[in-house]
Amino acid sequence: MSKILIIEDEEPIRRVLLRILKDEDSSFEIHEASDGKKGLDLIKNDSYDLVLCDIKMPKVDGIELLQRTRKTNSTIPFIMLTGHGNIETAVESMKLGAYDFISKPPDLNRLINSVRNALEKKELIAENKILRKKVAKKYEIIGNSKSIMEIHAIIDKVANTEARVLITGESGTGKELVAHNIHEKSSRAKSPFIEVNCAAIPSELIESELFGHLKGSFTSAVKDRQGKFEAANNGTIFLDEIGDMSLAAQAKVLRALEENKIQRVGSQKDISVDVRVLAATNKDLKKEIDDGNFREDLYHRLAVIVIKVPELSKRKSDIPILVDHFSNIISKEQGIETKKFTKDSLKLLEDYNWSGNVRELRNVVERLIILGGETISKDDVSLFATKK
Repeated sequence: MSKILIIEDEEPIRRVLLRILKDEDSSFEIHEASDGKKGLDLIKNDSYDLVLCDIKMPKVDGIELLQRTRKTNSTIPFIMLTGHGNIETAVESMKLGAYDFISKPPDLNRLINSVRNALEKKELIAENKILRKKVAKKYEIIGNSKSIMEIHAIIDKVANTEARVLITGESGTGKELVAHNIHEKSSRAKSPFIEVNCAAIPSELIESELFGHLKGSFTSAVKDRQGKFEAANNGTIFLDEIGDMSLAAQAKVLRALEENKIQRVGSQKDISVDVRVLAATNKDLKKEIDDGNFREDLYHRLAVIVIKVPELSKRKSDIPILVDHFSNIISKEQGIETKKFTKDSLKLLEDYNWSGNVRELRNVVERLIILGGETISKDDVSLFATKK
């Protein structure tokens, strides 16, 4: 059920608007205010899905009301109404964030369409917020060890800059979590976050994957295709396992970083892109440079900021927290009651050699949740967990 506020000083107009809205959907909960001050008070003390607001009103006019509301509520859509319609007023209200501008007396179809679209947009924004919270939760960096706190501090400093970041660490340590956190805390958070696993793409296809291609540029190119850099325009591209990228592709990535331009495979046309690049690797890139497998100039372009994600063996104090975190998530996924771990079981898990790092720990916790007893004991860990 949508809650709508009508702010209009002319009572006959309010009656007309009320009737139109009720005819459109009888479930609408409609509140009224006879001037801008009363409308402002209602908005401060209640939540609305839509506001229909007159511009010329006593005490507080519609433009001032919109301005003051936007300081505390940036999402509620406003449809501005006026009997003194002109382009200047329309432009001013739209610049201030009004969803639409309709002259009085309102055209019935125009008003209904605007109300429908505004409510749909409000709903989409709300759904998007929920999804973003779920994504943020999914990529939460768990732990309170000194090394993890230091990573959080670096993320907070670099996230809202345009600095390129190279994330290093063994497989399974959570390098992708760092990349997601940087993006989510940046000014590009509402724009795309595009991941590319450089190790999973054959070397002959990596350039097409990154930069796109034209139809007919190679045997299987049956149509034009946009690449990942274009898809990430105005957002962030995350080049995971960049140490596995071919030298030819490295050269093109270097050009993209230097000139903010790319070319699709088979094309000579430059395409401008505005992309922040984050990269990750489990390899020692300086050794790869010495061995002739990685370009030194690309390394220096990528490694403006370097974040080293520690192995689990160097942050064992985080294991109980991680186990509790994974236990809650996995129990929900499996539809079973959350299981607790005994102190002895946690101590044994801390003593294990986690060659697969956090990823391996999660898999072990899932195995214990499924196969272990109602409370996970030391015996369960000895029986079902990875051996030393």
